[in-house]
Amino acid sequence: MRTFPLALTAAVASTLLLTACGGDTGGSGDDDTKNADPANGSACALADLGVEVGAGAAPAAGDTGTVTVTLTNKGAECTLKGFPAVDLLAESGTTDVLPEEGAQAQPLTLGKGATTSFTITYVRGEADPAKSLVAHAASFTLPGAPGDAHELKWSYGPVARPDDGGQAQATVSGFESAGD
Repeated sequence: MRTFPLALTAAVASTLLLTACGGDTGGSGDDDTKNADPANGSACALADLGVEVGAGAAPAAGDTGTVTVTLTNKGAECTLKGFPAVDLLAESGTTDVLPEEGAQAQPLTLGKGATTSFTITYVRGEADPAKSLVAHAASFTLPGAPGDAHELKWSYGPVARPDDGGQAQATVSGFESAGD
């Protein structure tokens, strides 16, 4: 019977294709940052989500500020499995924002109309570009949809860097349930 080997070949090819679509989400590469498991629902796509941004901006250099991104599902049920991949964009280049130290991403299923949020926490830097990342925007993608990015204007001041000019002092939380 030729249909069994063809069906098996198609199943293997589909599995490999789904695996290849994962890409790196900017996280640590752990299992919790991979695509949503099809058995647990489809990965959420930004095109199906409403995006709102609220901030508790840091008023002065050395202060900590937060930018909270709230997502509302306007489409079919979907799953977020991993961390959002966040980049700070500046004239000097792009900097990855890493997950909070010790944070564990939990899969989260969003029904139609459900909301979730994640928070970018940062330390405001000095106006000196040698000591801070002078960001003009932040960009984020969702796990399982790495090519689907949303950019937001960064109007919260420069982000501090260590004296050696290393990684910007900013982190991103996992997705949190919102509402009931």
